Parts: sequence; structure tokens; C-alpha cells
Amino acid sequence: MKRPDSAREIIDLPGRTNLSEGYAAVFATIVIWSTPSLFQYYLNSYYDPWTQNFYRYLVACLAIAPLLIYRSQRSAPWLNWRAVMICFAPCLPNVVHQITQVIALFYMGPGVYTIFTRASVIFTALLALAFFPEERHVIRQWQFQAGTVLGLIGAFGVVWFQPGWQSGHIALPGLFIAFTATFCWALYGILVKRPSAQLGSIRSFGLISLITSALLLPLTLTFGEIGTPLHAGAQVNLILIISAVSCITMAHVLYYVAIREIGVALAQTLQLLCPAGALGLSAWIYGERLTHAQLWSAAILLFGAFLAMRVKPIATTETAENI
Repeated sequence: MKRPDSAREIIDLPGRTNLSEGYAAVFATIVIWSTPSLFQYYLNSYYDPWTQNFYRYLVACLAIAPLLIYRSQRSAPWLNWRAVMICFAPCLPNVVHQITQVIALFYMGPGVYTIFTRASVIFTALLALAFFPEERHVIRQWQFQAGTVLGLIGAFGVVWFQPGWQSGHIALPGLFIAFTATFCWALYGILVKRPSAQLGSIRSFGLISLITSALLLPLTLTFGEIGTPLHAGAQVNLILIISAVSCITMAHVLYYVAIREIGVALAQTLQLLCPAGALGLSAWIYGERLTHAQLWSAAILLFGAFLAMRVKPIATTETAENI
């Protein structure tokens, strides 16, 4: 039987990782993922959190569908029960993350949220240590440990020193919601490694976007307004489509490639660089400004990212069957 062209995406063979491809993918996601909170902050004025996330994931699913159909004509069908079961687990924390991150933007600016959510590196490190023994060589290096700790301290400081309405700090419900979004993002990053390795980046994201949309639909029908696009206006809907295709479809596929090639812990840690772009764009578009304490905290966070970037992953990964 002829080996399918997409076999490289279906399994990872020892010694076949491509570090340059992995780093290129992760830095592309850094650029793209500097913008989601800005799009979501804007869309909050027109879409409720449930409806916004449902339509963004629906658009992302439709955007990748032609590529999935094309690949299915060249190899095995992309949709089967086993593939759905593999992809279902990461969809649950992904749904919680998508909803809570949009709600968190009612309590803080997009730049501040982007910094805070980078604290997911500490959760990712602990979860990777528990789930993936092959990641432990990265986590044991002192640069990674120091970088994740500094990243956590810096991310917390940026949020804690944001002026609030009464107490001088962010409201505790907002902090809890942002914490939930951050933890669920780390859990999603851990659970998505298996489908990414076994099914390939494009096929796994196609299924995850489909399942996530299906899970968000009943939530939208119950708590949201399914008819919002009819009243939001063409410009608002266009921005939603752009954010879905770039920040969800393109970025997730690239992120899965990065996880496959350089490991989930390092791929997640390098996302600490996203706040720099988010802060600049938010200051320019929304006039968001940081206090001196927040700027120092951001500097600590970025220094932690620099240390984490110095970690060298091993050149081999496990086979798909060992994941």
C-alpha cells in the first residue's frame, strides 16, 4: 500500500524533529498571538462572550475545511471515531479558556491580560512534568526554572498593580477569571500534544475547532444571542472573521507544529514574548498605559522569557505510540 503523503504529520519518528521549523512556527504564533485580546476587547462591545467565541470558532472551522477535504482526497479520511475521541479531551479546557478570557477583558485591558496569561508557563511546566517524561530534561535546566518563576512573578505584578475602581488593585473576581483562563490554556497546551502528534497539526486542529464549535453552540443558545451577527454590522463581523482566521486557524496550526518539534514546555514558555506586541498595540489603539510598578513587572517577565529561550531541547522525540 502506498504510504500517504501526510505520513510525516501522522507520526513522529525518533530523530526526525526539525528544530528550525519548530522555532519558526513558535515565533510566528508569538506575532499572531499578540493580537487576540485586542480583537476580543473590541468585539466585547458588540458580542457577548458566548456568542463571540462560538462564531469565531465556527469561522475558524470553516476556514480550515477546504484544506482538510483536499488532504482527505490524497490520504485517509480525516474524520473517524478514534480521531474524535483523541481530540475531545483538549476541547473541554479550550472551551473554558475561550469563555473566561473574553470575560476577563471586562476587568482589565488587553495588554494587561496578555501579560497575565503568560503565567500559564508555570502550570504548563508542572503539567508537562506529570504527563510527559520526555519533557523533564527541559524543565530540570536552571534557565527554564528561573525563567518560569520570573515569568510568573512578572505576570502577577502587572495585574496586581493595575489601578482598580476602589481598592487600588484589580477586582478579585477578575483575577479569579483570568487565573481560570490561564490554567485552562496550560491544560489545553498539554492535552493537545497527543492529537497533534498522532493526527498532524492540520487534521487535529480541524477536529478540535469542529468539536469546540459544537460544545459552544448550546452555551450560546442558552446564555448568548445567536442572532448577533445580523445586528452587529459588516465592519464588526469582518473583524471577527479576521480574528478567527488569523488568531485561531493559522496560529493554532503553527502552535501544534511548534509543540511537535520543540516540545510543549518550551513552546509555551516562548509565548512570554507576546505581551510586548500586545502592550504596544493596546497603547496605540486603546490608550492603555501601565504604571511604573507594572512596567517593572513586565521587565521581569520578559527577562524570564529570555532565560527560558536559552533552553536547548533534545533532538529526538517519542513515537506517536508512546505519547
